[in-house]
Amino acid sequence: MSGEPVRIELRGLRAFGPHGVSEEERAVGRLIVLDITMTLVDCAAVGDDELAGTIDYGAVARAAVEIVTGTSHRTLEHLCGAIADRLAAEFGPDEIEVRAAKTEPPIPEAIGEVAVTLRRGAASRLRRP
Repeated sequence: MSGEPVRIELRGLRAFGPHGVSEEERAVGRLIVLDITMTLVDCAAVGDDELAGTIDYGAVARAAVEIVTGTSHRTLEHLCGAIADRLAAEFGPDEIEVRAAKTEPPIPEAIGEVAVTLRRGAASRLRRP
């Protein structure tokens, strides 16, 4: 084995985008807060300290923000799927988890945020029918 397993976590990544069920909500836009976790089963950077052996955190953040700011999704579930698809294609993690939270959602109850978490990878495939 050339490396060891690692979890790469980006927490509290903020971006503003046109997301929501109603046209009004999409027109006004919403702050979306992302938490992204990617697992590498064999991370060479643990041993050799080279960026080529891991995932560039800055590139992950830029890709996720591009999706939040450049696309429109009615549901947080779909937004999480779009982010997971792009990150999986560009960075090839063994597992990925994307949590998207919408602060101050347009519901009458007093609530700080609503959030959706999507997990994909080896563990999630075991649960799929």
